[in-house]
Amino acid sequence: MISTVVWGTGNAGRAAIRAVAAHPALALTAVIVHSPGKVGRDAGELGGLGHRLGIAATDDTEAVLAAGPRAVVYAATGDVRPDEALADVVRAIRAGAVVVTPSMYALYDHRSAPAELRDPVLAAVEAGGGSLFVSGVDPGWGNDVLPLLISGLGTTVDVIRCQEIFDYSTYDQPDSVRYLIGMGMPMDYLPPMLAPTVPTMVWGGQIRLMARALGVELEEIRETLERRPLGATVSTRTMGDFEAGTQGAVRFEVQGVVEGEARIVVEHITRIHPSCAPGWPVPPDGAGAHRVIIEGRPRIEVTVEATDEDENRSAGGNATAVGRLVGAIDWLADAPPGLYDALDVPLRPAVGRLGRRRR
Repeated sequence: MISTVVWGTGNAGRAAIRAVAAHPALALTAVIVHSPGKVGRDAGELGGLGHRLGIAATDDTEAVLAAGPRAVVYAATGDVRPDEALADVVRAIRAGAVVVTPSMYALYDHRSAPAELRDPVLAAVEAGGGSLFVSGVDPGWGNDVLPLLISGLGTTVDVIRCQEIFDYSTYDQPDSVRYLIGMGMPMDYLPPMLAPTVPTMVWGGQIRLMARALGVELEEIRETLERRPLGATVSTRTMGDFEAGTQGAVRFEVQGVVEGEARIVVEHITRIHPSCAPGWPVPPDGAGAHRVIIEGRPRIEVTVEATDEDENRSAGGNATAVGRLVGAIDWLADAPPGLYDALDVPLRPAVGRLGRRRR
């Protein structure tokens, strides 16, 4: 059994506790929390399992890493604390752990990552013998392994388009939804995630990774952006009211240009209410989906919907990201120390997990 730590118990961390507990090759040995109110609580409770796991959450990071865990699922956010997240991950790698995380966008394609991010990780790998694999949904499997797999079914391929189409009112992340994405903010507010070059920083690695797998040379990466205001005030269950006239919908693309044409495209269409931007593409049921469209011969379209935590679509997306990461731990534990990406780490069948729900 591979001793595994879950670090962080927010939206991704809850799913990580469940995933580690369900995996036949992993043993959950510790849960690291930040909030004093979570210290001492049972991991099963924090993960929403409905039963105890006999592991009390702790905020003593040093003691957990000193115990020498073989793997760490780093689920703490990196959106608003990127430097702290990098430092945490480097510490865990130096302690000899295989680290999997969705929290460091620039390292999804580590080959194109800035040296100031990549070099500390490589130094930690050399010093401690750990490894790192960064992945998620979008960026993540929605624009790496899934579109690449589906592209192999085509005779000719003209454009690969990866879409995330989501109603953000299902999220329980007010800081990210309001201030990073800009929902509910004045239309003259420039959300950090939509500022020029930031979408390329987040999704450009996925474009480069797909281009590398497809054997094509990128000429450039371009961005497009559209925003729409709310026509009326709307209320959400998790994040309160969003006022009329404030940002209610966003549509942007990150385009990989090959021979003068946008051939590899990551597109996001997100709303805080279905009434906003009704002419834009919508998911099949209005809540949210990830879609891959292969324009070519034949034309292929695949839509993935995931639900978890009382049929919540956002929680379902988080759970698939965690499933990809936790499912890679035993493969990474057998591989040499290193910095890995989605082309290195196979997506494998759920061996030993069919019918297995908890232990």
